[in-house]
Amino acid sequence: MRILVCVKRVPAPGARIVLTEDALAIDARNLGFAMSPHEECAVEEAVRITEQHGGTTTVLTLGPPEAEEQLRYAVSIGAGEAVLIPTDGRDWDPMATARAITDAVRRLESSDGAFDLILFGNESADSGGYQVGIRVAHALARPCVSGIKGIDVASGTLVARREMPGGFEQYQVPMPAVLAVKEGINLPRYPTLKGRLTAKKHEITLVEATKQPGGQTMVKLARPPEQVTETVMLGEGAAAAPMIVDLFRELGLV
Repeated sequence: MRILVCVKRVPAPGARIVLTEDALAIDARNLGFAMSPHEECAVEEAVRITEQHGGTTTVLTLGPPEAEEQLRYAVSIGAGEAVLIPTDGRDWDPMATARAITDAVRRLESSDGAFDLILFGNESADSGGYQVGIRVAHALARPCVSGIKGIDVASGTLVARREMPGGFEQYQVPMPAVLAVKEGINLPRYPTLKGRLTAKKHEITLVEATKQPGGQTMVKLARPPEQVTETVMLGEGAAAAPMIVDLFRELGLV
């Protein structure tokens, strides 16, 4: 099987986000970056499928040169090829991103054949647009299922499972196909020392793309109010028991 996983470089989860003065970008001077958690699970799932059924996993991202860090991380955990669509560092809206990825996929497939499966994260951890994978699938005229928590491959078809209240929805999808994966489908592995050394030397393929006009226009970014959690000490030892009982009554537990 040939599997392509599309990932995105995003601020590290839990990082404090600071905006530039014009509120049009994130001030990244003191910010760490990582791969979106959904997409890290997508890479792990692709590697597991190719380990079981044979084949190759290619990872692709659109972003600044620094996004090579995320591509090399994917290589360190088992991806065989890495492709960067370089930008100048500014964010592209979902329409422009989907167009660039679609063009890159067509160019990659023109030389090596169609990918049996293209995986996306269900949504990126920063903008949470939910739409790039669906736009790419539509442009390539391929079936697409989102919110995936399980994938089984057999005899040229795959079964994709989506979690729902009380159970799962199950879809049988012909390949080639596009799936958007959710965190929790698996537990991503840690890179081995050998994997890290291999990733450092791995050659990154560059696929140039031009940002197409149209689509969404950035107006400004806004940070939501910070949520502050306070801890109240009820006391120590037996003296705290009456206050705990009062708290339970207040919460309706007794």
